[in-house]
Amino acid sequence: MQLAEVLYLMPMLYLIMINIIAFIAMWWDKRKAAHREWRVAEATLYVLGIIGGAVGIFGGMYKLHHKTKKRSFQGVALFGLIISLVIYWYIGMQYV
Repeated sequence: MQLAEVLYLMPMLYLIMINIIAFIAMWWDKRKAAHREWRVAEATLYVLGIIGGAVGIFGGMYKLHHKTKKRSFQGVALFGLIISLVIYWYIGMQYV
């Protein structure tokens, strides 16, 4: 695989990885909450959602039933989803 091909795939790899990381962060926070241990900072989850990982955040929210009742988190997660959709659209336009 040539460098140009690798660079062509980098944005898609980024989106896949950031969403996996966001989902794992939600899982980790849920695990820590269940054991009443030090948890992942909510700001970290917000940032992960805003930089493209909103699908992973929402997946974690509803698959793991974590932070689904906290309205403030849902609002920021929704904002992150809107930003992520813009990022996905922008990256997707490069592949058309």
